[in-house]
Amino acid sequence: MTPDTVLLDLSVLAGFFGDSVREYESSTPERPPRCWAVLLGRFVEDAMSVERVRFARNIRESDGEVLKEFQSTVIPRFGACYANGRRGFWCEPKDLLRITREAEAEGQEVLGSIHLHPDWHRIGPPHERGLRVSQEPTPMDRHVFYRSGWPLNMILYLERRRGRLHHSLGAWAPPLEPESGAPCRPLSLRLAVAGR
Repeated sequence: MTPDTVLLDLSVLAGFFGDSVREYESSTPERPPRCWAVLLGRFVEDAMSVERVRFARNIRESDGEVLKEFQSTVIPRFGACYANGRRGFWCEPKDLLRITREAEAEGQEVLGSIHLHPDWHRIGPPHERGLRVSQEPTPMDRHVFYRSGWPLNMILYLERRRGRLHHSLGAWAPPLEPESGAPCRPLSLRLAVAGR
């Protein structure tokens, strides 16, 4: 069974935080912010230790076969919003192979992924503002987490309040059967204290 605990030094996510903020700041209702990366690390005792983050390309906007797959299976099930190639991530296989080999060379494993959720109920198109977003998995997330089979799936939630961006992190194991509406199992985050 997947460990229930994730060990993390927030400095490991510095590049991901920076990229997420840049995506958020440049987004529009028609051009959602998109940020996704692979988490590398190790299983240590009863926990997963996240040690590195590696970015990969999204082929959702360029690969005809992927576009067909979304058109026939994802959009009918999860909504027309996924016709936008920036919604939903499909990792470039060559990038994932490169990252996996890099991890193996360092004695690490691919633990899972991390992606951005913006406060879309505030910055998205008017017809989508009734759908509240957070660090909790969406139905589409549950589908992707299940299909990937990775033990760790993290979500960074960004929202603007009083002129400043704030964030929260969620960590999740994949659902056992997403078709039944089964939720993702929450994992406990243990954040390292600086200098200790």
